[in-house]
Amino acid sequence: MPAFQFTRTPILPEQLRAALADPACGGYCAFEGWVRDSNEGQPVRGLEYEAFEALGVREGERILAEAMERFGAAHALCVHRLGALAVGELAVWVAVSAAHRDEAFRACRYIIDEVKHRLPIWKKEHYLSGESGWVNCERCATAPKQAEREEARHVHDHA
Repeated sequence: MPAFQFTRTPILPEQLRAALADPACGGYCAFEGWVRDSNEGQPVRGLEYEAFEALGVREGERILAEAMERFGAAHALCVHRLGALAVGELAVWVAVSAAHRDEAFRACRYIIDEVKHRLPIWKKEHYLSGESGWVNCERCATAPKQAEREEARHVHDHA
């Protein structure tokens, strides 16, 4: 089983967890990200995930390897859903086993934070109003332009 994978079928943590069992590991930590029913004040009825899968898997594998090396974890897995998901469904699952709990906690947190930051995954929310929108895409597109404007203003103010 690959350490990082995308799936279009429901994630089954109880089956995945068995792959992390190791008599040398006393610590286990898991994170489950579920589809919630609202975002920024708008009621959500569901969402869709899309990804650049080949790149996402390669980068996901790198992230898990980094976490294991950096925090001394023995095993790590991450599964991310793609396609349409309803409120309450499991969207992402991360789990780590390590000799001690601190390593497991820290590696698990690192993995989910890096997956959210580095992987080419896009989320489209569908609202109860009938509208839909890609989450964070507008901010991603405008952030570099905004930073350039702020830098130019800063340089101008100190000239």
